[in-house]
Amino acid sequence: MLSKLIPAGLLAAVAWANVISDVREAVDHNNFALGDAAIQKYRAENGVTPEMLEALSWMARGALGAKQLDKADAYAKETQRLALEELKKRRLDAEEHLPIALGAAIEVHAQVMNQEGEHNQAVEFLRTELAAYRTTSIRTRIQKNINLLTLEGKPAPALEEREYVGAAPTSLAALKGKPVLLFFWAHWCGTCKQEAPILAEIEHEYVNKGLVVIAPTQRYGYVAQGDEAGPAEETKYIDQVRRRFYSVDGLNISAPISEANFKNYGASTTPTIVLIDRQGIVRVYHPGNLTLEELRAAINTLG
Repeated sequence: MLSKLIPAGLLAAVAWANVISDVREAVDHNNFALGDAAIQKYRAENGVTPEMLEALSWMARGALGAKQLDKADAYAKETQRLALEELKKRRLDAEEHLPIALGAAIEVHAQVMNQEGEHNQAVEFLRTELAAYRTTSIRTRIQKNINLLTLEGKPAPALEEREYVGAAPTSLAALKGKPVLLFFWAHWCGTCKQEAPILAEIEHEYVNKGLVVIAPTQRYGYVAQGDEAGPAEETKYIDQVRRRFYSVDGLNISAPISEANFKNYGASTTPTIVLIDRQGIVRVYHPGNLTLEELRAAINTLG
């Protein structure tokens, strides 16, 4: 039997990996019955675990993507209810799966409310959750969802710029009169690196119109291959990545290093792209990458 050949700890890891991957595959095919069956089987064998809750949160995200709002909200509420029970026994950030599950449940519930026309209620819900989880890892994700619903049309939050690599940053206040593109990235983020040539093309196209590109980043406590690193070593590595990927065609991009910037801008997704007009007002807040055509069209709206 397989269980006699694989150590118990590894067998448990295989089990949680399977329930999450199985559910994600079912969701990708909009097969919610198959996803439900995978979760029920896992729960019967293992009970409620953070891994099961992450799988359940993927059901919520999948239903939201399929525009099945009632189903999405039901999965989100059940994920949050069970997560709160788990929090009576463990810290939220004691392992990786429970924060993912709870953060996703909060996100989906807020998005469902907003899509059902309850914008103000969604924002209030998110602000309540932000207050509850401000000192945890899901703070930035909750802030992202608040920003998605409220930041466009508002003054851009100031950036913390005491530490940086690349060109010395100029404060957003001093940049009024110029359009600004903020590109939040991480040194480990492959999608960010794919966006680098697009940033270079945009900078070259719009430099004569005064566009300023700033690329905030932060430390994560490790460098290549996930090797742990202190602040000085990681800063050196960040600059190596910046020089290799974000200095395309001589673009000496300024990269402030600050966790606070990510929290304030809700940059839990990398890249996150923010466009600020000449008056210092956020006009585009976009977690995720953009094509050259999409980014060009968005910049053209800034005037």
